[in-house]
Amino acid sequence: MSGPPVTPPLADPAPRSLCTDCGVSRMQDPRACGHACQFIQPDYPALEAQVHGRARDPSRPDELYFGPFRRMVRASLSPPREGAQWTGIASRLAERLLETGAVDAVLTMAPDPADSWRPVPVLITRAADMAGCRGMRMGYAPLLALLEPARAAGHTRIGLIGIPCQVYALRSLEAQLGFERIYVIGTPCSDNTTTANFHTFLNLLSDQPETITYLEFRADYHVELRFKDGRRKEIPFLKLPISKLPRDFFPLTCRTCVDYTNVLADITVGYMGGQGEQWLLVRNARGEELLGLLGDEVRLSAPGSAGKRQGAVKGFIANTIRAAGGLPLRGMPNWVRPIVGWLMPRIGPRGLEFARTRLEMKAAETVVHLRREKPGRMKHMIPDHVWKLVEPYGLLPQDGEKK
Repeated sequence: MSGPPVTPPLADPAPRSLCTDCGVSRMQDPRACGHACQFIQPDYPALEAQVHGRARDPSRPDELYFGPFRRMVRASLSPPREGAQWTGIASRLAERLLETGAVDAVLTMAPDPADSWRPVPVLITRAADMAGCRGMRMGYAPLLALLEPARAAGHTRIGLIGIPCQVYALRSLEAQLGFERIYVIGTPCSDNTTTANFHTFLNLLSDQPETITYLEFRADYHVELRFKDGRRKEIPFLKLPISKLPRDFFPLTCRTCVDYTNVLADITVGYMGGQGEQWLLVRNARGEELLGLLGDEVRLSAPGSAGKRQGAVKGFIANTIRAAGGLPLRGMPNWVRPIVGWLMPRIGPRGLEFARTRLEMKAAETVVHLRREKPGRMKHMIPDHVWKLVEPYGLLPQDGEKK
């Protein structure tokens, strides 16, 4: 059953509102979206208990932000893998699952041969083929539509590398899928867009966008670009051409996502709390098993935390409210930008405090945008823990916004 990466023919997606095309609407029973979609009526406490054996523990404050976890660590592969977005932990975990025979196949994304930024869902059965899946893609791709072909091919134990909306739907359907075992490697996500929109962004960053091979929003308040000729460029967040992007650059789904850290994965592999390294949240026994597959290949250390988030979050909320109302964002004088850009990596939130900052910002963004664009969905889409994150900033539920 081993062979090169496969993308079986997929059905067309069923029309949906607030949809990121996770793939469920392309399956044999597209009605499954009704209970599987995180944008319809999510139940995080129930699924967290199903997957991890418990929901968030109120005595562990960071679980309010990041979801249930056994431990958090900074991590890096040694040596880093060529072509990886960071050091290659996510793809290496999938390689090890295949090398050890823990799974028969891995569902993940590969680059479209015609556009390296466009994600294509693939079914991988050979560890060596995971190298071609390293790196970041930008866009929507129906990963879960491969679950039925994987089962039809006789695969009983699978791995999956997915973003939160894909993982939520997977966990909702897991019991009825009939697989013997599923290992879930999650990556954080909140601000996806179409591949076409992403090319618009690249065009604003360089006069030769076709030569950009790598882009990453880093926790030191810079975007890093790499080019085909080996050059690297760092752009402070404050100098990004965000104001030139179309209003719908990020769809409402991504502006109202409540699961930045992929809380239903067995292990989350990200960067926000890593301070230049990767950041792992080992969430359950299966997550520990996954990390154990790396052995001495991975260096681990305790995550750090510094700075204060409240000022940054308050400013973000004020700008988000203005933008949601169609008002221009408050600008910063150009002469001030280099000063603030220099200060932010030094005195702004860093490490876990940076991660908490982003979680509070995303929670506020969810409330603000749903309140303006889909107020009737608020009581179904916003979990209690999101309201708790925004309460200190005066964003309280109004009548009809909370169950």
